[in-house]
Amino acid sequence: MLDVSDEVRSEIGDDEADRLLGGDRAPDSYECTSCRTPGDTHVEPTSTVLFVGDETAVLAFAHARCIPSQVVPVSEEQLAGAVRSISQSQPGGPDLAIPTAVPHAPAPAPASPAGPAPTQPSAPGQAAILGITCGLVLHGKVGRASLVVEPTGPVGRPGSTSGEDEFLDLLQDAGFQPVTDLDETPEQLPGWSVLVAMGKLHAVLQPAAAGGSTGWWQAHQPLQVTDAWRMAASQLSEVTMYAVPAGMVGRQPREDLLRQALERAVALGQVVAASLPLAGT
Repeated sequence: MLDVSDEVRSEIGDDEADRLLGGDRAPDSYECTSCRTPGDTHVEPTSTVLFVGDETAVLAFAHARCIPSQVVPVSEEQLAGAVRSISQSQPGGPDLAIPTAVPHAPAPAPASPAGPAPTQPSAPGQAAILGITCGLVLHGKVGRASLVVEPTGPVGRPGSTSGEDEFLDLLQDAGFQPVTDLDETPEQLPGWSVLVAMGKLHAVLQPAAAGGSTGWWQAHQPLQVTDAWRMAASQLSEVTMYAVPAGMVGRQPREDLLRQALERAVALGQVVAASLPLAGT
């Protein structure tokens, strides 16, 4: 009933992974690291989730329905908090802290509290930095938990030297659809998801070539989301992701201004979107 993903296995090593799968290192019961409700490794599918800091890592457990087995990068400060949380909720929690199997570079300084957190796009050849803004966007009368993704500059295809911005084209190739009406909810995109764990936004995941998921956008420092955003995402089990070219929406301090900026971008035909299932709560 326990799932250890390939990326978790590569971090903790085959011996540790085999001990987990054999039941030697897995607890009988646990508190799900995503939804914070009890779980039982003997009666329900359980995911191993490895929180990785700069020098150490902490292994936690979650309902497979809440979050897939994966590696979640966090700061050392957040990792210390995770250790305290796991120690309080799971017998033998401190023993779950294990050395990181591979070196990790220090995370860059976080963005200012008022702005989106920068991160490097995962596709090779893309030099722009992506900004992510969280907000509620009304679809009719329903507030939908949304992400607005906007790069700091043109994003070209891998290997391109033309300087032409192909950001929206790349996303349309992946299945995102042009937006013509902001009140309409876009279709769900198979294989993609939004990872929210411990009340914070960690990543946008895309399908991996070898199966499973891999990070398309990864927060250097997990972003705290509002309770209203998290509740809206949890109630519908999905998040709407909008993407716009550089300079189209900008940093908006209020959700009404964010919507107005999105509406202007929609009128110019410069928005693509998809609904992404929520991984975690």
